Amino acid sequence: MELRSPAFAEGAPIPKQHTCDGADTSPPLTWDNVPDATKSFALTCFDPDAPRPEGWVHWAVYDLPASLRSLPDGAPLPPGARTLPNDFGVPGYRGPCPPPGHGVHHYEFTLYALDVEHLPENPADYRTLVSAARKHALAKAVLVGTYQR
Repeated sequence: MELRSPAFAEGAPIPKQHTCDGADTSPPLTWDNVPDATKSFALTCFDPDAPRPEGWVHWAVYDLPASLRSLPDGAPLPPGARTLPNDFGVPGYRGPCPPPGHGVHHYEFTLYALDVEHLPENPADYRTLVSAARKHALAKAVLVGTYQR
């Protein structure tokens, strides 16, 4: 499975419009080469370079329909998709916003193709979502973008 964005290439800077310094909209994402048995997807965005041991969660979504192959720029989630609070304390996407002068941060967009239509674990936060997604994953794809202030 492959995850891409028309807004930035693997390892490249994430455009300002998708960060706290711009409109803070989620970047457009596309994926393909999905396993035939996929019944849903989970999607996360995580900053492992945040200045705290547990990193920083920017986005955590699950129960995305198996027929989905893209999310447009700033798009609302499709019906039935569920979103969890990020580390800003709100559900939904919040873009890169590293502390000024902290250097380059890496933002890991991770897509899981799952063998269940709805995660039975009913995750309450990012960590339980990732744990549940790993149990049910048929495939995983990662796209990393960077940002610094």
